[in-house]
Amino acid sequence: MVDRRDIGSWLEGPGAVRTTAEGDYPGRDLGLPESGPGSIARTGIRALAIIVDWALCSLIAAAVLGYHLGEPGLGSFKPLLVFIVENVLLVGTLGSTLGHRLFGLRVIGVDRTPAGLVRALVRTLLLAIVLPAVIWDKDQRGFHDRIAGTMILRTR
Repeated sequence: MVDRRDIGSWLEGPGAVRTTAEGDYPGRDLGLPESGPGSIARTGIRALAIIVDWALCSLIAAAVLGYHLGEPGLGSFKPLLVFIVENVLLVGTLGSTLGHRLFGLRVIGVDRTPAGLVRALVRTLLLAIVLPAVIWDKDQRGFHDRIAGTMILRTR
């Protein structure tokens, strides 16, 4: 069976065939450990964190903005609006959303500085349109993180 890692990511360029060298792992080229605190957060745990964030944002949108499931028209974007505000404010100031905190994740810049509001805004707007988040590089960083110059690390 062909694995995505065998054919490489489109971010690696046309015709790139990536063979996994012994000792290679996501985050190695960024100087990060292979596992444990400070390592790149893997896709599964990030997906769980975003599910928690989306559920909380939907509840907040229902309580504060009067959103109800299946609402037609522009009203269906109320949870997304809350999601954008949550991500920009929490990632920009604290380095993690509620879902990130729950699963022991944090967002920092690739230069090891806090993400800050500008990078959080860029990252969040790209995350909100979904496609950049489902395309990732060999370090398992979504395209939204790559453009924003951020990465999600494990804290525990």
